[in-house]
Amino acid sequence: MLPTACAGCGAERVPLRLGTCAECVVALEGLTPYPVVPVPPPSGMPPCTAVGPYAGALRGVLLAYKERGRHRLARPLGALLAGAVAAAAVRAGAATGAPLLIVPVPSTAAAARRRHGDHLARLAGHAACRLRAAGWRAELARPLRAAPRPDSADLGALARVAVAESSLRIKATRIGISQRRSTMRGTLVVVDDIVTTGATLAAVATRLTEANMQVAGAAVLAATQLRRAHRGSDRSSRRPVADRAQSPEALPRTRGDWGASAR
Repeated sequence: MLPTACAGCGAERVPLRLGTCAECVVALEGLTPYPVVPVPPPSGMPPCTAVGPYAGALRGVLLAYKERGRHRLARPLGALLAGAVAAAAVRAGAATGAPLLIVPVPSTAAAARRRHGDHLARLAGHAACRLRAAGWRAELARPLRAAPRPDSADLGALARVAVAESSLRIKATRIGISQRRSTMRGTLVVVDDIVTTGATLAAVATRLTEANMQVAGAAVLAATQLRRAHRGSDRSSRRPVADRAQSPEALPRTRGDWGASAR
């Protein structure tokens, strides 16, 4: 009943039950998942599919949900993530109706407390429900936990991989249960909110492989624009990689922007 600001663009007097204005809804519904590859890709990173670039309405809605407590956005964001998961599974050779296991990148305990829950696990749960409604035999699994780790905002790609790998732990008590389930013989897709260097996705894939869980692909909501594949363009026209995804003038530096995978 109460009006609020649009989570996507900041427009005023949007009904709270909606969360976004009509223009942002159109922009979000028009996104088509596409393959993304960080440049250079970290060793062990699985093929990754993103819903859209980390910009515009998608960036606004994701930050509103993740950092500003707009938890009503979990369902629509989960639906968008489901599209990327399905595209990643198809890219890996799976067909609709096949077993599909979704593994979210875990949040640290501190991040979960700050955000009143594991924001990514919540999104993954909504994505799994959406995929089941679409005919996939989708299940959610959380075999990993994240130990406390330092902020990786100012680290290079190799250092990010090392920090991510050192912080991830396998939940040993759950390995036996998961490995006996039929979905472990299906398609396993790791999900995250934003991909920047790909270090976190590579570290998660490495840990799961060590536990005899083969990762078929990864799906994320947003990819920094520097790493977006240019459809129909010459690969040689891609800009070189910088430590930051975009220039400071193009994208203000915030915790949500540069600490996307720090949990």
